[in-house]
Amino acid sequence: MRLARVVGNVVSTVKDYALEGYKLLIIENLDGSGKREIAFDVADAGIGDTVLVVADGGASTMLLDEEVVADVTICGVVDHYTLDREKHDFH
Repeated sequence: MRLARVVGNVVSTVKDYALEGYKLLIIENLDGSGKREIAFDVADAGIGDTVLVVADGGASTMLLDEEVVADVTICGVVDHYTLDREKHDFH
C-alpha cells in the first residue's frame, strides 16, 4: 500500500461495459516522485483527499467484477496518522 492525494476526476462516456459504474480518479503519489496515475475508487474519495492505494496484484480484488483488471485501486481515505506518538492531520 502507499499514500496518494486525489488531484482530479476522469470522465469517460464511452468505455468497456465492465468498467461501467466505477469511479476513476487521478492520484498523485506522496512518495516525492510526483507521479500521477488513474485509479479505481472503491472508498468514495474526492479531490483533495489523502488516500490509501493498492498498487500490486491485489488492486483488482478490491473490485466486484472479476473481469476488470486494475493496476491501482483507492481502498481508503486517510483522516490522520500517528508517528512517534504525535497525531498528524492531512488537512
